[in-house]
Amino acid sequence: MNEAPKPSDGEGDAPVPPVTEEPTPTVEVVEGGEEVGRLPLPRRNRGEAFGIASQLLGAARIRVMCEDSVSRMGRITGKMKKKMWIREGDLLIVRPWGFQEGKADILFRYSRTQSQYLARKNLLPATVNLFGVDTASGPAPSA
Repeated sequence: MNEAPKPSDGEGDAPVPPVTEEPTPTVEVVEGGEEVGRLPLPRRNRGEAFGIASQLLGAARIRVMCEDSVSRMGRITGKMKKKMWIREGDLLIVRPWGFQEGKADILFRYSRTQSQYLARKNLLPATVNLFGVDTASGPAPSA
């Protein structure tokens, strides 16, 4: 008869530590006391940053103004090409290339609502914060 192989008794086998991947930093989206979802944030330890799509170049390439005030040519990664459409003015998460300073990979696109939420929570750097409502310079009261 066929018998399943027996697990080893542990002699001579080195213990294998469990593989743990660093969790993606996220922010909880709560509206009306009810959790709506989670938004990913850039992983700073991997070099990811916020960026704004400034010009569509075609062939899955977009000119992106990053939060460090450097304009880079962003490449839309394969899994995003047909699932998520990017327009000018969209907030993105980009990862600059280590071997070419002027290029980056586009990893995630925030919707307009998500961008406004991040701006309200003061999670966006001032260089890419185009979505917040500035209440300090609101309309002057009429006399």
